[in-house]
Amino acid sequence: MKWIERPAPSAPAPLPGLHPLVGQALIQRGMTEAASARAFLDPNSYTPSPAEALPGLSTAADRVAQSLRAGDSICIWGDFDVDGQTSTTVLVQTLQALGADVTWHIPVRAQESHGVNLENLARIIAQGAKLVVTCDTGISAHEAVEYAKSRGVEMVITDHHDLPPALPQAAAVVNPKLLPENHPLGSLAGVGVAYKLAERLLEMSNEKEASRNSFLIAPDSLLDLVALGLVADLAILRGDTRFLVQRGLHALRNTQRLGLKTIMELAELAPAHLTEEHIGFMLGPRMNALGRLSDANPIVELLTTSDPVRARVLATQLEGLNAQRKLLCDQVYRAAEAQLRDNPEFLAQPVIVLAHPQWPGGVVGIVASRIVERYRKPAILLTAPPGEPVRGSARSIEGLNITAAIAAQKELLLGFGGHPMAAGLSLEAERLPEFRHKLSKTVEKMLGESQWEEAVLEIDGWLALDEANLSLAEQIEHLAPFGPGNEKLTLASRNLTLKSSTKLGKNQEHLRLTVEDESGAMQQVLWWDGGSEGLPEGKFDLAYTLRASDWRGVRQTQLEFVDFRILESEKIEVRRNKLEVVDCRRVENPAKILLTFIVQPSTILWVEGTDKKSINGLDRNELKTAGTLIIWTIPPSPDELRAALDTVKPEKVILFANDPGADDLKPLLERLAGLVKFVLNKKAGKTSLAELAAATAQKVAAVRLGLEWLSKRGQVTVAAKGDELSLTAGGARDEIAAEMAASQLLSILKETAAYREHFQRQADFKLE
Repeated sequence: MKWIERPAPSAPAPLPGLHPLVGQALIQRGMTEAASARAFLDPNSYTPSPAEALPGLSTAADRVAQSLRAGDSICIWGDFDVDGQTSTTVLVQTLQALGADVTWHIPVRAQESHGVNLENLARIIAQGAKLVVTCDTGISAHEAVEYAKSRGVEMVITDHHDLPPALPQAAAVVNPKLLPENHPLGSLAGVGVAYKLAERLLEMSNEKEASRNSFLIAPDSLLDLVALGLVADLAILRGDTRFLVQRGLHALRNTQRLGLKTIMELAELAPAHLTEEHIGFMLGPRMNALGRLSDANPIVELLTTSDPVRARVLATQLEGLNAQRKLLCDQVYRAAEAQLRDNPEFLAQPVIVLAHPQWPGGVVGIVASRIVERYRKPAILLTAPPGEPVRGSARSIEGLNITAAIAAQKELLLGFGGHPMAAGLSLEAERLPEFRHKLSKTVEKMLGESQWEEAVLEIDGWLALDEANLSLAEQIEHLAPFGPGNEKLTLASRNLTLKSSTKLGKNQEHLRLTVEDESGAMQQVLWWDGGSEGLPEGKFDLAYTLRASDWRGVRQTQLEFVDFRILESEKIEVRRNKLEVVDCRRVENPAKILLTFIVQPSTILWVEGTDKKSINGLDRNELKTAGTLIIWTIPPSPDELRAALDTVKPEKVILFANDPGADDLKPLLERLAGLVKFVLNKKAGKTSLAELAAATAQKVAAVRLGLEWLSKRGQVTVAAKGDELSLTAGGARDEIAAEMAASQLLSILKETAAYREHFQRQADFKLE
């Protein structure tokens, strides 16, 4: 992974008294003025958008109010994830407070999947529902809306998923995707939309109605649920979404919901310093386990009950399902890794698609997220029971709309839906290979050249270890909540040494590292899921995040591992007796200085790649014995360097060390394709690996893989006899094999680029 330092803004900090890192972060998030900075940091300084700003919301509220006045039975139709659970609870609790005859239905995942199932809709209508209000679902429920109409029942759709080509003809459709881009309400998840509808309904209740109904609630009492749903659904934390999570976290720390308090107690979570991370890693997974592995309908009772016995029974069931979820996730993850080891061609594709007949559908999305995090590629995990359609979940990377990529294969699918970062889909099992192939092509086009680019880690600031203290951590906390749209600051420290490492967790899956810098300052760093990873050796730089945490009532810093990079590599040295080295790596006007050396007797100039056209020298295959060797081009590895020295046997080496700029995948393949064309046209197809390696300034292994890529793309047929090659134009295409060769070649090029960089910057370079 390539590290780059985020450029510091030139503008002054928008507010006085801020640590420079915090001031810089505000400016980078667009908060350049004092007012906008205060609104970002303090929800009391933010002006939220009115509920009516959501298209269709006023119409929806009026239609619900009409049913309230008529005493109609209203059914809230939700979804089984945390966003859907909390959305359902928000609307049920609000309508109960307003005196409605309200029921709810959350689909059982294993039986109904997402959306509005017609069989259950018919049952609900038969039981007397006169209005159905969806939340976190329904934006594509055309058939359900038409069926309900045929039975004299209207539907109100509230959702946040991507819009279909045409909207359902419901009584009202409320979706923030109908807003202009970057609207403050535009990133609301389903629970945010449900909350805005509840807010409007409560505003509409007049004082007379309130005095008759002792159960009337304030909108703020729903914010604990809103924070849970928004964070668990990875909503982008900007505008009103950030405001609602800020307010909701405060409400969650002080919640009076018996069910939530019981969940926290069983999870051994103290609410006083609860953050968005506790939702993401502790509360959210427990609630999700209910919908993924069982029936999520009881969650509404758990979140609204005042019966302590019932709350404990339901919360205990949640704990048991969560333990089961963890076990299943670990099993599926290990099986997915085994598939990738056995089928490396899957990993070579731009999107990872894996399937297994026994994977539980309820956890494949979670494991897909882990695969994305590990390999930095979009991933789809599918369950494929014999004789049944294949169903599963997709997770994406930044910059790729996975739902759009899946939609491009709609002729192969039974159904799909989602948003840019996540999706669900189903298809017939026999179409899976074709789907995998076509989806890879689509993702390749959508990502373009970015799929070959090395991942970049942006460093927000460099600190000495003793600067990563509680004072700074507390200031950074003001930037929270963190998540999509407001990522945690990535900090780094230089020249560290690993003093110790301890495995943590039930399965020893985590690590606690103790690191020390050159001043003797030490810190402990948590490396989640690092238990099986390799540890840094020697000196290294460390990237991490810094938060303030509350462990057993003690406020302290918490450093969490992000990445490391080794500083001390093996010195570049080849042992020679009485070998003089003249270091010209950093001279000005190297071409002019080269002339003063090249004219000296018994001198050979070693140059490779495209530089050979402009500089009259010899490549590795043309070298011969001489007293002086001038190294103009950095070799691709120590092997080529040693071979050159063995051939020339010089008494003096003059280093210029020009990087040939040949270590990026696309330019190398283009260069190699040009050389192949030249060989076919001018040399009757005869060449050698050594000749092509010198012409590209690469290892022989890199050239071999590059030719493999060209061959599998149908551009050339290669016949090899030892090092000698015979090339003919054209050939059979095998896209999967081509992608695998490209992936392997990219790995070699990264090694070569790292060696060349080390060759250039090694301070005490010597050839002995």
